[in-house]
Amino acid sequence: MADQRPVLRIGHSPDPDDAFMWWPLSSADTGFDTGRFRYEAVPDDIEALNRRSENGELEITALSCAQAARVADRYAITSCGASIGQGYGPKIVAARPLAAGDLKNSGAVLAIPGTRTTAFAATCMLLGPESFRHETVRFDQIIQRVAAGDFTAGLVIHEGQLTFGDVGLHLVADLGMWWSSYSGLPLPLGVNAVRSDLDDLHGKGTLETVNSDLRRCLEFALEHREQALAYAMQFARDLTPQLAGQFIDMYVNRWTLDLGSVGKAAIRTFLEESHRAGIGPDPAGVKFVG
Repeated sequence: MADQRPVLRIGHSPDPDDAFMWWPLSSADTGFDTGRFRYEAVPDDIEALNRRSENGELEITALSCAQAARVADRYAITSCGASIGQGYGPKIVAARPLAAGDLKNSGAVLAIPGTRTTAFAATCMLLGPESFRHETVRFDQIIQRVAAGDFTAGLVIHEGQLTFGDVGLHLVADLGMWWSSYSGLPLPLGVNAVRSDLDDLHGKGTLETVNSDLRRCLEFALEHREQALAYAMQFARDLTPQLAGQFIDMYVNRWTLDLGSVGKAAIRTFLEESHRAGIGPDPAGVKFVG
């Protein structure tokens, strides 16, 4: 008999940590009980997911933290599934030694993974939003394009944070380190969000049910680490299992399981500072589930 349960799509970045988190939803043979819903994983570039969120396309989706205030009328942030770094995060890198100030008010061009990303918002706060030139490049091409001399520097996210040195690039700035020094808080890079209308579509309490399902999913992945890591390796872009595991450990941490007061404060503070800098909208409408 065909499975008649409603299907909820969950968009995630095509990188090892997101794939690791949602591995239990990836196929029917993982042994994970998804409850009253079926979940369908939809991997996509984070900037593409940010754009898709503006139309409310997916029921559940990863978002750049910087995007959350822009879609607060459509999505609420779940208490689990976030990617938060304490003292580390996206990095500005270059083919030769540079200071961050060398990118300001000059002919330098910075390759970025998208204008909706948290990495770009943090760069704007660090350098000043109108002080540097930039061009959007798909995230997994930035390192190669900078190494080839196409750009003065690049803003690297995902596993590029670990691999930029392999092609001789130099660190210009670690945005996670800068943010922690500036704010005293961890840097909330990505959040997971659920569409607010699901309570209307599937009954009151659906948002809480989804949040609970996703937390159980994360716990299941952590309990079956080797299987989840094996699945995540298909998104690892030539990382060794050791490096992929290191990257997963960086971004599947205590705040991923539950934002808690510190994680929520980090998100609100980042969005407030972005708004104050003229980069993002007022975050007053941002909501949390769980």
